[in-house]
Amino acid sequence: MTRLTALALPLIALALAPTAARADVVARAASPDGHITLTISLDGEGRPSYAVQRNGKPLIADSRLGFMFTDAPKIERNLTLADAKQASSDTSWTQPWGEWTRIRDHHNELKLTFREKGDLQREMDVTFRLFDDGVAFRYSLPDQANLHHANIAEELTQFAFAQGGTAWWKPAYEWNREEYLYNRTPLDAVGTAQTVMTVKLADGTHVALHEAALVDYAGMNLARAEGNTFRADLTPGAGAPKVSRDAGFSTPWRTIAVADDAAGLYMNHMILNLNEPNKLGDVSWIKPGKFVGVWWNMIKGEWSWARGPKHGATTANVRRYIDFAAASGIPAVLVEGWNVGWDGNWFGNGKDMNFSQPTEDFDADGLAAYARSKGVTLIGHHETGGSASHYDGQLDTAFKWAADHGEQVVKTGYVTDAGQIERVDADGAKHREWHEGQWMVNHYLRVVQTAAKYHVSIDSHEPVKDTGLRRTYPNWVAREGGRGMEYNAWVGGKNPPEHEANLVFTQLLGGPMDFTPGVLSLSGSEGSTIHSTIAKQLALYVVLYSPVVMAADTPENYARYPGPFQFIKDVPTDWSDTRALNGEVGDYVTIARKAKGSDDWYLGAVGDEQARSSKVTLDFLDAGRSYTAEIYRDGPGADYRTEARHAIVIEKKQVKKGDVLSLDLAPGGGQAIRFVASGGKRKR
Repeated sequence: MTRLTALALPLIALALAPTAARADVVARAASPDGHITLTISLDGEGRPSYAVQRNGKPLIADSRLGFMFTDAPKIERNLTLADAKQASSDTSWTQPWGEWTRIRDHHNELKLTFREKGDLQREMDVTFRLFDDGVAFRYSLPDQANLHHANIAEELTQFAFAQGGTAWWKPAYEWNREEYLYNRTPLDAVGTAQTVMTVKLADGTHVALHEAALVDYAGMNLARAEGNTFRADLTPGAGAPKVSRDAGFSTPWRTIAVADDAAGLYMNHMILNLNEPNKLGDVSWIKPGKFVGVWWNMIKGEWSWARGPKHGATTANVRRYIDFAAASGIPAVLVEGWNVGWDGNWFGNGKDMNFSQPTEDFDADGLAAYARSKGVTLIGHHETGGSASHYDGQLDTAFKWAADHGEQVVKTGYVTDAGQIERVDADGAKHREWHEGQWMVNHYLRVVQTAAKYHVSIDSHEPVKDTGLRRTYPNWVAREGGRGMEYNAWVGGKNPPEHEANLVFTQLLGGPMDFTPGVLSLSGSEGSTIHSTIAKQLALYVVLYSPVVMAADTPENYARYPGPFQFIKDVPTDWSDTRALNGEVGDYVTIARKAKGSDDWYLGAVGDEQARSSKVTLDFLDAGRSYTAEIYRDGPGADYRTEARHAIVIEKKQVKKGDVLSLDLAPGGGQAIRFVASGGKRKR
């Protein structure tokens, strides 16, 4: 059902009156259920601000709006409200893949036009959308007599929390891009944070700040101004303006997701709803699925990307992985280090990379044919070493080569320090860019669009953050950028047990993450131990969503653990429904998902360094049907700090809708369950 109503909405009240010396409320709006309200004010100097209330209590206090430019006066004061338009919408749409098949988009909209009183008379539009679980807004700068081009130095957007609380955040502008653990600090102790930043306010309300539809603009970070007030801090580019665009554009949406608890935040669909619908047309060629790969031994240092005696991407090694994938019912094999360019120092300097020239010990044509004969596809890998312009020059040839060799997915990489992306303009001018600056935001999208021409999907590593563009470009299937499993391979700096329970309620609120779970050996380089139990490694396949998911360990290690490996073989990667059953940021989380095209459900629960227990009611199961629960739980004495981290119990029991299960998680532990419906459809 669709309902669009212009003007005279009962939940939106406007006052287009001149402002007095004090701040006056000039517009109001409310969410469809009325629980979230918005007020827009102009103070005596003509400065606009917005404020958000929930259930009658202040959530975001008066927060400024506006822009600073590098070559023109700012737009921030001496403004008047010139126009206001209202609408309401209630629609639903279908995802080609995802955590839910159907998404409802129910919101009220308020579009305001502010005009300067002075000589320039420039206009700035601000559009607000109010959902039952959040507020979003974006700016538009129309083409006008005194503003044909915008060189934006900074947004003046603020987020002034009305109360204190606890924040989970990771730092912006550090050398290692987004590869940082989440800090947990008081809200007024946050530094400059990347989004998503998640906050638990003093009254228990949970809020997540992020952005949606990041296109041709700089990524937004959050700089604390004073107290509990934050301002937008746009990622810089190589030049003075952080954003340079011809007027007649809209910014990304600034999003404020709100819920009673952490689990409620995960169920929010606002980011997807704020993106434009699919622009690719028929996307039946996009295939979610699991993969194995020539990868973990390289991450551990036993094999190499470069040619030589330790080279991993050899014909013999890849054939062995193809055989293993085929025997395990896993549809794809990732191969890294297959192409010319890895020899020597490629970090931050990938100008020797050639994405259509295999090394002499990698029989690309033969392996593509062999994989096809086994019902397996190869996943390509394009590591740029941060040389983005060099990659730009090969996009068409690279993706044609990938398509010709049956690669349905390509994993891209941009391994270089933050702020060190190599950009070379057509005139030969050289620059250094940030991964989330405007130029790189456009580069990442060029890659996705070019790949789509050849029916190839993209899994971005060292990525720009996810802002929901997978709705518009469904071949953008996953991203990394949050200290995935590779950090557990190395001797120093392993992820702590709480890491995944942080990710669910922070980074994954933006979108899917390629975490590369499933290391059942729980062992990294030099025999170093991973801070996890085996049961937790299984649970991660349900808890950490991605439509393309790796079984990251080696065939030899999976042969040592056939019982747990069965869950990895069974668990799907595409879902028709998802329920966040419980959770606390950084402590624990339980998620249930229904397999697309099947009546089976899967449950994953992970915790932190403590032993955790919770009870979940199986209300998500179908009424009147029995299920066999195939349970993979931490065994007696399981503990990530001891050899008992390998202890696991695999058992079955009959359950039905309404039953209550006790989930007991060991320190660093987890639990995974497959609910097999009696007489139902089953799909692996």
